[in-house]
Amino acid sequence: MEVNIEEVVSTVRAVDGDALLTPQTLRKIVSVVLQAVNEQDSHRKRVSAEQRITPGVSAEQGAEHK
Repeated sequence: MEVNIEEVVSTVRAVDGDALLTPQTLRKIVSVVLQAVNEQDSHRKRVSAEQRITPGVSAEQGAEHK
């Protein structure tokens, strides 16, 4: 079976790969990422504070071992 195409009509759009994100969208992405990094840092600090042995706890531990 042979097919002859006489005419093709098409629309082609050229897009700059760097222009896919508008400045507003990029700002939103950066804001969300920075918020997540800050939350992770805060969590890390809370965990570190919870794991730290305070002078009072250290004294209690010393009293238990005597």
